[in-house]
Amino acid sequence: MKDAQPRTVYRKDYHAPEYLVDSTRLHFELQPKSTLVKSCLQIRRNPDAGGGLPPLVLDGIELELLSVSIDGALVPASRYRELPEGLSIDVEKPEFLLEIHNRISPEDNTSLEGLYLSNGMYCTQCEAEGFRKITYYPDRPDVMSKFTTTIVAPRQYPVLLANGNEIERSHTEDGRQVVTWEDPFAKPAYLFALVAGELQHIEDSFTTASGREVKLQIFTEAKNIGKCDHAMRSLKKAMRWDEEVYGREYDLDIFMVVAVDHFNMGAMENKGLNIFNSACVLASPKTATDRSFQTIESIVGHEYFHNWSGNRVTCRDWFQLSLKEGFTVFRDAEFSADMNSRAVKRIEDVSMLRTAQFAEDAGPMAHPVRPDSYMEISNFYTLTIYEKGAEVVRMIHTLLGAEGFRKGSDLYFERHDGQAVTCEDFVRAMEDANGVDLTRFRRWYSQAGTPVLDVSDEFDARSGTYSLTIRQSCPPTPGQEEKLPLHIPVAMGLLDSDGNDLPLDDDDNTQKVLEVTEAEQTFRFEGLKEKPLPSLLRGFSAPVKVHYDYSTEQLLFLMRSDSDEFNRWDAGQRLAFAALEQLQQDFRAGRTLELQPELVDAYRSVLANRELDQALVAEMLALPSAQTLAEHAQKIDAEAIVAARDFARRELALALKDELRDCYRRLQSDKPYDPNAADIAERSLKNTCLAYLSVTEEPELLTLAEEQFSEAANMTDSAAALAALTNHAPDDIATSALENFYRRWEGDTQVVELWFGVQSGSARRGTLDAVRELMQHPAFELKNPNKVRSVIGVFANRNFAQFHRTDGSGFAFLAEQVVALDKLNPQVAARLVTPLTRWKKYTEELGEKMRAALQSVMDSGKISRDLYEVVSKSLA
Repeated sequence: MKDAQPRTVYRKDYHAPEYLVDSTRLHFELQPKSTLVKSCLQIRRNPDAGGGLPPLVLDGIELELLSVSIDGALVPASRYRELPEGLSIDVEKPEFLLEIHNRISPEDNTSLEGLYLSNGMYCTQCEAEGFRKITYYPDRPDVMSKFTTTIVAPRQYPVLLANGNEIERSHTEDGRQVVTWEDPFAKPAYLFALVAGELQHIEDSFTTASGREVKLQIFTEAKNIGKCDHAMRSLKKAMRWDEEVYGREYDLDIFMVVAVDHFNMGAMENKGLNIFNSACVLASPKTATDRSFQTIESIVGHEYFHNWSGNRVTCRDWFQLSLKEGFTVFRDAEFSADMNSRAVKRIEDVSMLRTAQFAEDAGPMAHPVRPDSYMEISNFYTLTIYEKGAEVVRMIHTLLGAEGFRKGSDLYFERHDGQAVTCEDFVRAMEDANGVDLTRFRRWYSQAGTPVLDVSDEFDARSGTYSLTIRQSCPPTPGQEEKLPLHIPVAMGLLDSDGNDLPLDDDDNTQKVLEVTEAEQTFRFEGLKEKPLPSLLRGFSAPVKVHYDYSTEQLLFLMRSDSDEFNRWDAGQRLAFAALEQLQQDFRAGRTLELQPELVDAYRSVLANRELDQALVAEMLALPSAQTLAEHAQKIDAEAIVAARDFARRELALALKDELRDCYRRLQSDKPYDPNAADIAERSLKNTCLAYLSVTEEPELLTLAEEQFSEAANMTDSAAALAALTNHAPDDIATSALENFYRRWEGDTQVVELWFGVQSGSARRGTLDAVRELMQHPAFELKNPNKVRSVIGVFANRNFAQFHRTDGSGFAFLAEQVVALDKLNPQVAARLVTPLTRWKKYTEELGEKMRAALQSVMDSGKISRDLYEVVSKSLA
């Protein structure tokens, strides 16, 4: 484990590497506890780093050094020094061949960084700094080298994979297999990959636009080989889409994907050999939900798109992480929108942004899209880097238009192919390709926090002039008390009293992007006959909060009439927020709770609208989550939030049960399962209706859930029915359903994780005692991040009622698990502690219990640097 000494790294201190590595030859002799690694590095002095011959400093953690040689001669111990996290070698000439032998123990590597074992299979994870757990190396993204990898393994590991193309295969005299791979493209060490195991694969091919044939392979354990077809289809879709939209072709002869059960993240874009968390690649209709199918399609696309936005052009240093991640998240979001419902995809992304990223922006770990400093880079794989970074790229797309953005991306790839660059280089390519100035826009990369737009308007009936005044501000964040105005694109339209879009310019365009660049600006529209209703921030054109004093009637009007589907949904959310805030106030005051009838009428009209995308209807019927309500609150009163939301859901269900039941029955179907957009939309709405009907807990309505559970031919319907029964059916019925579900699926890892999550996320059955009991289940494993996330993570992040019990037991439990996990996997521990970090925003009683839980983590003894950074900043 890395020590917890606070060592802050600053972006301002960046300097070019003292030495470069022109070629890297690696030789692995695999053994679980004693893998021998031989590295042969062609080193030369970097001409851009200055004169002289300073010591060569290499990164290395948890390595047993065996020998060091330069140009074939052993280096005496007097010429090198082992450091706490590396190796320093005295250098006598500017170019030389360095050979290092070291030993590692993959079996003991529970951090899942570097080379480790997953169900007996060797695999790697090197981003961000995992390669230093494999061998001594300048482990930084701006050191790019051509890698050749030789793997020697016993016969029980018939599949031996690495980056690039296979160039040689043989056997040793004692029967071990030897395979050599060569990657012709220079890459940083974080993109290195190795896999060895007893695996099967499916195979297909893809013909690029220029006529090249690319072999496609997906590897997994034999038991899962029937669950790879969807990922293969998704890969081919992504390859074609990237050619058509960005003009990017794949560049190797083979593209491989490997499914791994033990993985800290979703997937990794290693050049030519993508390693995936099994949950993000394996799917079949019987075992995966619609959401899983869509997630897999998105992640497969994301990792493939990295081949250009991340691999061919990579980041100079880890402060520039959003250069590749924000850009690629934007690309995969657009891909998913083109493959499915664009409006629903946007709603899903914005919901997560508003709930989790806005919370991050307002919390102790708030940081800019391009951070200024960090203690542990693993802590900065955040929603700000990924999702807000994607929104920054989306704003550039909005400002330049699709054609202008494509020109900019073409120039970026052409100008920087094979280089490690910065966010500044990306923006400059967009400017140069389009002849625009984005100087003020660059502030998005350097300022933390969520901007707020206060909007007011006036209408002069005599002149027919409508004025829209926008004032921007941003609250202070750690280290940034004062904020400068940003360049914010605000897409908007104006509606007349009949709900029609009004023309906004001489070309009769009904949507306009207002470029807000000052602290206060006024925009005027001439020639209007009546005061229009503004439809603001269409498509969520910027990651900001908008304050405009809409009346209830105006919100209802926008729900019915706005041509922008996102804003129709958003109007409904605003209406629901107002109703739920009133219920919270009444609950705290001890008044009788009454749901605003306007909300019931609004949901009734949405439910009756057959012309809308059915997936959009499902989204519009969903109340804001408890987590979203918490982010919206000035002070989080968890008890009031739970009471208000539970009451509203039940009242809506009772008031609309006839319409909900009719809609549910209308959407029942016995057609074969197909994860296409139209069928997913129907299942989404049907199961939304079922969830509402189950809230009533009326026996005849719960029977619908029982029937669906027993008859479901796909996991989407089965899981929805199981959740309904778990949350609302009598204990004997719920227990029977859970037991039957487990007996049927106990051999499928991903389905068991879903089963864990249904229980730990249940406000009724996911009590702390029940969660502790799940941790004793034979299928639970603390060393497996997916299992941890499905039990502990779901309880802390989604079971709002039980986790926030007033006795603080949920907080103490989480702290206890974080400390235990930190000894095994610091990355997972540091991410798991997040729900406790915003203790200052809660009511005094709850907040103090959360703070005490955090303090107990700090006082537990030696903790990792990953965890120390998060906890220390949260307690400050």
